[in-house]
Amino acid sequence: MSKITEQQRITVPEIRARKGGVPIVSLTAYTLPIAQALDGAVDILMVGDSLGMVLYGMDSTLSVTLDMMIAHGAAVVRGSKRAMVVVDLPFGTYQESPQAAFRASARVLAETGAQAVKLEGGGEMAETVRFLAERGVPVMGHVGLMPQSVNVVGGYRARGRDAEEAKRIFADAKAIAAAGAFSLVIEGTVEKVARRITAAVPIPTIGIGASPACDGQVLVVDDMLGLFQAFTPKFVKRYANLGAAVEKAARAFAEDVRERRFPALEHCFGVKRAAPRRRG
Repeated sequence: MSKITEQQRITVPEIRARKGGVPIVSLTAYTLPIAQALDGAVDILMVGDSLGMVLYGMDSTLSVTLDMMIAHGAAVVRGSKRAMVVVDLPFGTYQESPQAAFRASARVLAETGAQAVKLEGGGEMAETVRFLAERGVPVMGHVGLMPQSVNVVGGYRARGRDAEEAKRIFADAKAIAAAGAFSLVIEGTVEKVARRITAAVPIPTIGIGASPACDGQVLVVDDMLGLFQAFTPKFVKRYANLGAAVEKAARAFAEDVRERRFPALEHCFGVKRAAPRRRG
């Protein structure tokens, strides 16, 4: 029997089996270099439609297209070997019908090589989640603060503050889990509500601005690295300030160019280096 040398990707059943176990580590990734840098540390790379705001400067995620998600998803898959890759279905590609959701999901999985798709919604999306799961499409759900519904709910405020809203989010999570999702993102939700959901559903929950009780955590990588400077959400912990480092490096490069210190002859083609002088 030949020895398996290639690193195996984390699979959907492996993530599902992590319920109540070692916390699941996840970060967003939108490009090949970032995927390469994160791959050895995380369990899941999420290609989120947050790329619309983070990379393209959009006001919301609503203008992100399926072609954009496929292009970035394929880059992240090419840049990773170990982590599971999950790609968001963008607004307008899955809400119309289960059939539309399947067509969009089939394109994502076939054209990117990702292992799963993620979609937002609660009870109203349960039929779609079930339709996809029954046809071989692994689905990660997303409840609580749902950026694609920002116009309906009136902004990016935390969810679950009143009893009625908390009850609705809890019901949404139960419905998505029962429909066959293999995991569930809980975003921007009051801690005790996220904690209660995690205890109630049989699939792993992944929190972002939710609760330490969740089965895993995710952050937008640019927030975590200090690259996205527009604002820092309350729930983000910055582990670096690369934005300032990039700015400092750019200024140093600019100064070298203006003072004609770069490029030096050592950076040019066709220039022989002087032989080192002998001592003695």
